[in-house]
Amino acid sequence: MLSFLMEEGSIIRPQDAAHSTCSSVRSPKASGGTYMGLLTPRMEQRPIPEPGPNEVLLQMHSVGICGSDVHYWQNGRIGDFVVKKPMVLGHEAAGRVVKVGSAVKNLKEGDRVAVEPGVPREMDEFFKSGNYNLSPTIFFCATPPDDGNLCRFYKHSANFCYKLPDNVTYEEGALIEPLSVGIHACRRAGVTLGSSVLICGAGPIGLVCLLVAKAMGASQVVISDLSADRLVMAKELGADFPLTVKRGDGPEELAKRVEGMLGAQPHITIECTGVESSVQTAIYATRPGGVVVLVGLGAAMTTIPLLNAALREVDIRGVFRYCNTWPMAIAMLASKKVNVAPLVTHRFPLEQAVQAFETTRQGQGVKIMLKCDKTDQNP
Repeated sequence: MLSFLMEEGSIIRPQDAAHSTCSSVRSPKASGGTYMGLLTPRMEQRPIPEPGPNEVLLQMHSVGICGSDVHYWQNGRIGDFVVKKPMVLGHEAAGRVVKVGSAVKNLKEGDRVAVEPGVPREMDEFFKSGNYNLSPTIFFCATPPDDGNLCRFYKHSANFCYKLPDNVTYEEGALIEPLSVGIHACRRAGVTLGSSVLICGAGPIGLVCLLVAKAMGASQVVISDLSADRLVMAKELGADFPLTVKRGDGPEELAKRVEGMLGAQPHITIECTGVESSVQTAIYATRPGGVVVLVGLGAAMTTIPLLNAALREVDIRGVFRYCNTWPMAIAMLASKKVNVAPLVTHRFPLEQAVQAFETTRQGQGVKIMLKCDKTDQNP
């Protein structure tokens, strides 16, 4: 079985790079004409796994590349999650059931499914309260030390594989994962009929937050970004006011521009960049009594105008992945209330995964999809 993974410690000299199956990234510490990467992506043959009693074996079809995948490649860690051994990447995935475990009742061979990558390992207090995403022992695809699903075949808990309706494609099934971040963020924010919303960042997560906010009844949405191209797509997806941000723009100045566009401060701001100045803008922009939801992951220590938020009773809420979102996402896609298909701008076969990751690293397009089934490269 072919898998795509990261391994530690690699050095590739320019004269060798053309003949290598690995890719590396330029490091600020590199010298003497050497390219160095903390982690090297490579393809590896592994045995096809055997599903346990409550698992299914999937032939993977479509797997999206997430910013976190690239971050692990570039940095070898995200917060306290550190890559210490070779790890298969990928957690935005859909595939076809090819074998079922002896105790599985909800799925059968041939079913097309979307994969929820987070599976609780124990029935702890978070599981019991419905917040299983917060369980400290949760299994999560492509988060150290757990392997992901960017491979030909992959086994997963049957309870966290969701059957796709006939009118939902594999790629749409894979995009349920980022769409779920948008659903969870909008739920945490309390988006409802008539809400006015500011979304900071028009990358894949900002765009799904836009789609979900509109589907949940937001009346006006401002979305900001440095990239004019991404704001064009945001406008096509339903944004009312695209806001071009320039490096050096002051947070309070941007907050005033948002208020000018809407005629009032937004009820809700969803911050999707993690950039310190953008978090500051989110707080200044939100109306008294409103809500700021932090989706983007930035520096561990961030300076924010906390007193400003406190004196105006602006609630600041965190988001960690998602929980209980796949059924809603599937219903949204099947009913055509949400269209995620335009987000996919590039497609690569699994064999070209290194090129796909490099394309993502360079910031090209929006969502890059890897096709894992040699016999079916369709959406």
